[in-house]
Amino acid sequence: MFKTKKDIVYIILAGIFITNAIVAELTGGKLIQIGPFIMSIGILPWPIVFITTDIINEHFGRDGVKKLSFITAGLIAYCILVLFIGTKIPAFETGETVNDEQFYAVFGQGLFIMVASIIAFLVSQLIDVSIFWFLRNKTGKKMIWLRSTGSTIFSQLIDSFIVTGIAFWLTGKITTTQYLNMSATGYVFKLILAVVLTPLIYLGHYVIERYLNETNSETDIQ
Repeated sequence: MFKTKKDIVYIILAGIFITNAIVAELTGGKLIQIGPFIMSIGILPWPIVFITTDIINEHFGRDGVKKLSFITAGLIAYCILVLFIGTKIPAFETGETVNDEQFYAVFGQGLFIMVASIIAFLVSQLIDVSIFWFLRNKTGKKMIWLRSTGSTIFSQLIDSFIVTGIAFWLTGKITTTQYLNMSATGYVFKLILAVVLTPLIYLGHYVIERYLNETNSETDIQ
């Protein structure tokens, strides 16, 4: 079924990447408050997306990340279509099942958020891969932490403000102050998690290199 071990690795990483991206989109409509800070619960799966993005970048190159990003955006768009249709079909109510109002409250109001997220996702991913490979070309196989964190710093700054601006601020759901608070909080939270989880990137590289019997070979897709 798979021609090489590298195909298997890519399929596994792609599955992790796509699953966490879609879960983040589906849960993005719920806002939580931690002290004075407001953020979307959909932020939680994104650090896993960062990790898999960096690992895919390292072993499969910029084309591997770009192709997967467009595929994921297409799948998210498919989810939006299915959920939109689902909100238009009347529910069969028995008193113990989900009614139309409940279904719409969870998924219907999140459709615009998912549209905003697709835009922010693609923009941030393209920025991430560009910065990653700029730093990769400067450092070679060394300093994985620099290109991983460096690409995240810029890409997630754009992502956080775009998705919150389109999904919540432009729709009038939050004020300008809340928008700045929420965007900044989400950005800092994702950035802290990206730094804290950096050891997992090194672990992922180690496991994959051992599995593929790689030593110091360069990525074959640039």
